[in-house]
Amino acid sequence: MGPMPEGKRIAIYARVSKEDRGQEPENQLLQLRAWCGAAGHQVVGEYVEYVSGGKSTDRRPNLAALMDHAHRRQFYVVLVWALDRFSREGMVPTIGHLQRLASYGVAFHSYTEPMLSTDNELVRDIVLAIMASLAKAERQKISERTKAGLARARGNGKRLGRAPFSALNRDKLRMVLEAGKTWHAASIATGIPYSTVKKHARALGYNPPERRRASVD
Repeated sequence: MGPMPEGKRIAIYARVSKEDRGQEPENQLLQLRAWCGAAGHQVVGEYVEYVSGGKSTDRRPNLAALMDHAHRRQFYVVLVWALDRFSREGMVPTIGHLQRLASYGVAFHSYTEPMLSTDNELVRDIVLAIMASLAKAERQKISERTKAGLARARGNGKRLGRAPFSALNRDKLRMVLEAGKTWHAASIATGIPYSTVKKHARALGYNPPERRRASVD
């Protein structure tokens, strides 16, 4: 499966999605353990997840633990059945995980996809560079689709963002502030959110009532 030297400390990561009914991680683990044994590697930890691979690290506690232990250099290689068993979050987050492992000095090995593995130092930088390039292309596509969607929404007459502060609301706000109402009371009286009252009261030149009294005194 690759030119990895013998005697490496290995961590196995296996994942079964809740949607993959009937699957068991043992099917992955048996072959991964056998490969490690045949190659003379030591399995120092097994991290088994029962959750969708599309979940982020904070929603996959065993992946988070794996990353923490990688940072502590408790092993030198992460072994998985396939890249999609490691992550289905998309190219951008996936390459982020691999680059993070590389920054810890920990390699990644895919049992069924050795060409995507980073444990071969001769091809590691090439693999990461190609995947980073694909991730960049994915980010650009997402950005282009977002911009196109916004343009379509504008073309259909949809208002994007917050509605503008109307002249009517401005007049109502000015009236209650002139009557000496606090900003909180002005918000209740006009039905305008407090944060909006605060923003536009300042823009209209009104200080909080407490400051105005202090300045008069």
